[in-house]
Amino acid sequence: MMHISPIQATDETSVKAPTRRALAKQQTRAKVLAAARRLFSEQGYEGATIRDIASAAGMSTGAVFANFTDKSDLFREIMMTDMAALAEAMGEAAAPAVNASEGLLKVFTAGYRFYQTQMPLARAAFSVGWSPEDGPALRNAPQVQAMLGVMTAQLDKGVAAGELTEAGVSPLRAQMLFDAYLSNFDQAIFQGWTIEALQARARDQIAILLAGALKT
Repeated sequence: MMHISPIQATDETSVKAPTRRALAKQQTRAKVLAAARRLFSEQGYEGATIRDIASAAGMSTGAVFANFTDKSDLFREIMMTDMAALAEAMGEAAAPAVNASEGLLKVFTAGYRFYQTQMPLARAAFSVGWSPEDGPALRNAPQVQAMLGVMTAQLDKGVAAGELTEAGVSPLRAQMLFDAYLSNFDQAIFQGWTIEALQARARDQIAILLAGALKT
């Protein structure tokens, strides 16, 4: 007869459900994050205070600090969540593209649409992203590298489609494309450019940056 150990015999019914206290903590964090996202989107990073966030969430500042170290900790979690979602949205947008040029334009556009209704949040992300204290962690986060990876995948697609030479595809070209994508947020945030205007600029940028890698 085969011996069944206690570990093997354990089934899903033996997994402990979250305690009431753990559920309450999760709910508190969710409320704080929702309130913070709304205020950061409306007022930017500098304009939203912990006191304002606590009030919008319907709780005390002590409850906020019980879950987050400070405002930068709270903002960082929102940004990490957004960038993960953005990388996924970029990948999905580019999936139907048949070559690098089309795929990259779809990637750029997905990013601009993502922040279209919350430009103060995008402005806050840039502000924090270039700060000496929090910037390096934000810029080097795995979520940011995932977005860069989506752009690299479009270059690989261009090689497979016969659009680009293998020699022309490099990490530097992918980084330059990512930098071009980011640069257009200046027009989006401060000049109120439409998605169509951003697309037109992005199309020209992509054409220039791919020119040296095109098959002749």
